[in-house]
Amino acid sequence: MGKPTGFMDYKRELPPDRPVHERVKDYNEFHLQHDEAKLKLQGARCMDCGVPFCHTGMMLNGAAAGCPINNLIPEWNDLVYKGLWREAIDRLHKTNNFPEFTGRVCPAPCEGSCVLGIHEPPVAIKNNERAIIDHAWSEGWVRPEIPSVRTGKKVAVVGSGPAGLAAAAQLNKAGHTVTVFERADRAGGLLMYGIPNMKLDKKDVVQRRVDLMIESGIEFKLNCEVGKDFPAAKLTADFDAVVLAGGSTRPRDLPAEGRNFKGIHFAMDFLKANTKSFLDSAHKDLNFISASGKDVVIIGGGDTGTDCVATSLRHGCNSVTQLEIMPRAPETRAANNPWPEWPKTYWLDYGQEEAKDIFGADPRQYLVSTKRFIGDSAGNLTAVETVQIEWVKDEQGRMSPKEIAGSNKVVPAQLVFLAMGFLGPENQLTTQLGVQHDERANVKAEYGNYATNIKGVYTAGDMRRGQSLVVWAINEGREAAREVDKYLMGTSQLP
Repeated sequence: MGKPTGFMDYKRELPPDRPVHERVKDYNEFHLQHDEAKLKLQGARCMDCGVPFCHTGMMLNGAAAGCPINNLIPEWNDLVYKGLWREAIDRLHKTNNFPEFTGRVCPAPCEGSCVLGIHEPPVAIKNNERAIIDHAWSEGWVRPEIPSVRTGKKVAVVGSGPAGLAAAAQLNKAGHTVTVFERADRAGGLLMYGIPNMKLDKKDVVQRRVDLMIESGIEFKLNCEVGKDFPAAKLTADFDAVVLAGGSTRPRDLPAEGRNFKGIHFAMDFLKANTKSFLDSAHKDLNFISASGKDVVIIGGGDTGTDCVATSLRHGCNSVTQLEIMPRAPETRAANNPWPEWPKTYWLDYGQEEAKDIFGADPRQYLVSTKRFIGDSAGNLTAVETVQIEWVKDEQGRMSPKEIAGSNKVVPAQLVFLAMGFLGPENQLTTQLGVQHDERANVKAEYGNYATNIKGVYTAGDMRRGQSLVVWAINEGREAAREVDKYLMGTSQLP
């Protein structure tokens, strides 16, 4: 620790975002960056704790506490402070294949578990991480990793999201010949089509990393859905091992009255089409669901709901309302949410911040349930009827929603986006392979082992654990690669 009193001398400071009135007119990334002098001071705030919790990666009270990939955070914070950027990226890459992704889209559970955060604002870990990798790219330090020796073993990775990319990168590093199958026209999975461009630039960030992986010797087969375009039996016949990393892609539906009215869509259908049209033609092909001039209602919170808010604003929607069945989080940690747990507190994410700036209020309405969808005689959606609820204990002692009589409300809507989470992976491929699912409909495999019931077939990421964070997917992809390497070679030097 180069500055023992840094956490007392300097306050937490994040770089400004682009102004709302400017950024809602385009799909460029909205986070700006500090100059090197300010970044050094933010690195100096790291206390080099006797027991740092920032990189523990535990699950506490249902949420990640600390970094799931165990980033060496105190080390590279100190290196940032000292201006040793080359050493900092070497430390960062030891645990994280893609810090340019996590430095942009991770919710930063590391900061929620920062020891300094007990009594002061935590260290700006996420921003420092992004600064390190962006600096490394600009200096040309991020180079292809071509193994000196090939093992002769072939591995197929199904899915090119964060878990699949992490597994592919690690297996290639071990010397195996890796082929990644992706059913979309571009690699990246969730990173490419599930997260809007203003949060994670596709050409300059995602595709740049994919291109580097290709230079490293990894083959990508795009527009190729295994189980449909490529037989599942051929997968296990042609490859020595398989990693299933197809994600959790079956969206949760809302079977309310009027669900069939035109104008009701799953959130991911909206987001994927928007990004693809943006990348293909800057939206000139009109192959997307437009919110322009419409009243938009988003059912569900979380990152997906926020992304729908922000995208609708960029289309020029007439209004946007986000319905959440849970209560509004408290301003500060509740008594049952102590450090180092993830702080479940109220805050404005970028989409809500933009909506508040444009329309004057946070678009979220809490403790609201959807009763029915209302439409006209032509079958077009016109409104959503809602009702306020309260959470009460049922006869089994479980909390369940109870409607509040007389609280019904009609919200105008010509577009509704369902952002209520996912129910697990699609099962066409797993059925063909004979892979078992667990009680939650995910592919069955133990954490830390990742082997399915079919010899040589492994699984990682959301396909195994269910809907989760990008950083957990990277964790599982890396660990699954190690298990595959041990299966193929008897031992592994992969971390």
